[in-house]
Amino acid sequence: MRAIVSVSDKSGIIDFARGLKDLQVEVFSTGGTKNSLQEAGVAVQSISDLTGFPEILDGRVKTLHPAVHGGILARRDLPRHLSELTQNRIEPLDMVVVNLYPFVETVRKAGVSLDEALENIDIGGPTMLRSAAKNFPSVLVVVDPGDYDTVLHRLRAGNIDSEYRKQLARKAFQHVALYDTAIAQYLSDEVFPEDMTIALKKARGLRYGENPHQQAAFYFERHVRQGQGGLTGMEQLGGPEISFNNLLDLDAALALLADFSAPTIAVMKHNNPCGLASHDDLAEAYRRALAGDPIAAFGGVVASNRTLDLPTAQEIDKTHYDVVAAPDYVDQAQALLARKQSLRLIKVAPYTGSAHSDLGIDLRQVGGGFLAQTPDTLIEPELRPRVVTSRQPTNAELSDLLFAWKAVKGIKSNAIVIASDNALLGMGAGQPSRVVSVELALKRAGDRAKGSVLASDAFFPFTDGPELAVKHGVTAIIEPGGSVRDAEVIELANKHNVAVLFTGVRHFRH
Repeated sequence: MRAIVSVSDKSGIIDFARGLKDLQVEVFSTGGTKNSLQEAGVAVQSISDLTGFPEILDGRVKTLHPAVHGGILARRDLPRHLSELTQNRIEPLDMVVVNLYPFVETVRKAGVSLDEALENIDIGGPTMLRSAAKNFPSVLVVVDPGDYDTVLHRLRAGNIDSEYRKQLARKAFQHVALYDTAIAQYLSDEVFPEDMTIALKKARGLRYGENPHQQAAFYFERHVRQGQGGLTGMEQLGGPEISFNNLLDLDAALALLADFSAPTIAVMKHNNPCGLASHDDLAEAYRRALAGDPIAAFGGVVASNRTLDLPTAQEIDKTHYDVVAAPDYVDQAQALLARKQSLRLIKVAPYTGSAHSDLGIDLRQVGGGFLAQTPDTLIEPELRPRVVTSRQPTNAELSDLLFAWKAVKGIKSNAIVIASDNALLGMGAGQPSRVVSVELALKRAGDRAKGSVLASDAFFPFTDGPELAVKHGVTAIIEPGGSVRDAEVIELANKHNVAVLFTGVRHFRH
């Protein structure tokens, strides 16, 4: 057998090459790989020995040669191919072991120049991988260092069957596809280019999806312009395997918390906050969040945007949750919560900026394709909403209105929030009718609605919602405005001495 070995990631390559030599495989290599093998005492020949041609153009051209690609691409089952090899003094190549220049790692470095990025675009490597993968019935293509041991074991056992060859070929084509996607991402200045590929890598398999009969896995997106943030960097400190639904709720919680700079606790259930509160004392923030709906909180996800201290952990410990998540834990808090074998304890960095602002384009699958949009972020003008009524809000009301406005953004539309003292008292979510969402939010808030504020993620099409809120004691309302009946809503508010603020921005979340 004859093999080309040329890798950027040199993990395990010396032991693998030694294993190949033990199997009497003739190894050809290039540049840094050849030097590493020779320094380790592994006998290896240069690609130039194979091609009879020197590397040129600073190494840009070394494997792009008929002696390489003829040896790889020749079909062993076609006598005319083998005859052409003989006529041109080319010998078949049986194995290609290649992984590519670290393009993504290079372009993510601060201050990298375009010239440096271009020099880290591998040409010969992808070409060899594609050639070998195309001819996989005759040529083994190995791109993943994790496959080295299995390949050696199968070679020793004489058990390299067609199915395994095809599996390696698929992996090679996928490796090149991810590589090309990264280059296209780097060179693109468009948010929505005419053609777009998405690079995904499997982070973990999941027991099942939303329901037990659905298979599931978690993939993270590889993008040269975004770091690997979000859930890709989470660390599980204890508890059972995290589930598909846990991850959905955790993502919704982290996206919601991203809009809050004060210490804040979110209690999530089915992608909506049933509890949310901000307070300088984190334990008090938790108590207020739990009071939002202590029944719905059971079995939910609790997330904090601050390191979890012992007093907060002691409060959380009193209720059953599926997941607790925080950027970090003091040792006593972690030890206390880790005692519960059913509790998934997660350490995860908070999302930065507004929800998902550093996680790329928001993609949603629909039948036959995807909908793509930029993330829904809070913009500065809406945090200085316009007062449209005769009465100005008090400072306390304004604080609660801004809290409620951030909260309503993270709730399924039609979304309504009732809030007071920077805490969620009640919410209505996902209702086809906005007034029904108002009814649900007020029902949850109960008597606490007196003196509270209301936030609506979109304008009120009629006065029925605001009128119902006023009857239950709401004293201030924040909404986008823009309805043909805005004047009627303002007239109603003025009649009852209620302050109304327009943001000019809508936050639907379907």
